[in-house]
Amino acid sequence: MPYLLNAVYSLGLMVLSPWLLYKAITTGKYRRGLRAKLFGMHIPVTPSPLHPFGSGAAPVAWFHGVSVGEIHLLRQVVARFRREHPHWECVISTTTDTGFDEARRRFPDLPVIFWPFDFSWAAHRTISSVNPTLVVLAEGELWPNFLIAARRRGVRVAVINGRMSPRSVRNYRLLSMLIRPLFKFIDLIAAQTEAYAENYAALGAGAESIHVTGSVKYDGVVTDRQNPQTQALRRLLNVQPKDVVWIAGSTQAPEEEMVLKIFQRARAEHDSLRLLLVPRQKERFEEVAHLLHRSGLMFLRRSELTAPVRDRNAVVLVDTIGELGALWGLADVAFVGGSLDGKRGGQNMIEPAAYGAAVVFGPHVWNFRDTAARLVECEGAIQVADTGMLEAVVKRLLSDPSERRRLGADAQQFVRSQQGATERTMECLNRLLGAAQYRESAA
Repeated sequence: MPYLLNAVYSLGLMVLSPWLLYKAITTGKYRRGLRAKLFGMHIPVTPSPLHPFGSGAAPVAWFHGVSVGEIHLLRQVVARFRREHPHWECVISTTTDTGFDEARRRFPDLPVIFWPFDFSWAAHRTISSVNPTLVVLAEGELWPNFLIAARRRGVRVAVINGRMSPRSVRNYRLLSMLIRPLFKFIDLIAAQTEAYAENYAALGAGAESIHVTGSVKYDGVVTDRQNPQTQALRRLLNVQPKDVVWIAGSTQAPEEEMVLKIFQRARAEHDSLRLLLVPRQKERFEEVAHLLHRSGLMFLRRSELTAPVRDRNAVVLVDTIGELGALWGLADVAFVGGSLDGKRGGQNMIEPAAYGAAVVFGPHVWNFRDTAARLVECEGAIQVADTGMLEAVVKRLLSDPSERRRLGADAQQFVRSQQGATERTMECLNRLLGAAQYRESAA
């Protein structure tokens, strides 16, 4: 299988190379860590102060998060793992540039590396270099050659906060003859919901490896609006008690244009309305800045703010990475993006819900299907069908503070009721490590 996969990957790389080269030249994407990704060469970054990385003095746990969201959910899991297993080394990997930067920021005392491309040589060399006893994958990121290489070296593989949507199941089933045996290589699947657990089982994962733990993302969120990061942003943005703050976060095209048009009309009726616009991808910051220029609205870029905002009528374009989690604590109304375009499947609505904001999102939320459905069911969020309905709901919430507060209180109560997944996940990981040690000693 590795040879076949290498051939398929090589063909795909050749077909896409003109486009990848163009994006690398024009945006700077795909260049960082390319050698390590392609050839599996590992360069330790910020080694642990306890002992030199890779010295063999301790077993290694390798935690992987694809991008910023997965790196965030790993925070509490890694912290808990390090408390319970202080003699282990921990390594963090990620796939994207933004994920790498966030991992460096969140785990300053741990090695941070790029995840290798799924060529057999890259997977083998990276695993040989890191030499892990355990690999923990946040939410998924299942690559065949990596799983094969890990199994051949006797590395335990765990998926935590596992998510397997119906759409993903359909995609995997297209290659079921090749993919189905690989699910047997996963030693632990800690799934978010019963539905996801059933989907993993349908794809061939062993029933003994599947456990339902809930979503770790509920544990990692902040519920206190008085936290230092949110308060620092409140002072910088000069948010006053009379202000009504609308945050449109993790937005994708064309959502920013929709939001700006709604804001222009709503602002005529609500003098105290403030808009903070947070695009999902840093590569689009300039694009959204040009959109704001064309709109005629006065705006400020977060990256250029060095002193508190003077003109509180200006839209704030948040062109920084890693601040949305704290910014949600300023929101009276929160629109969660990636949910109207029909391409992204929604973004994390747990964070604004935890702060007690009035949460609104569109119809396309398959990435957070269970959370979205349960928030709507408990009347802790409003799901809109289209732009017209978004405008009507936002205007209604701006005009009705009591409805905003009720929505926020119900949302926050729901989030608190779902917490505890980190504890359950650690119980599963500890059982896996205990079983592995038993098998090794018996051998």
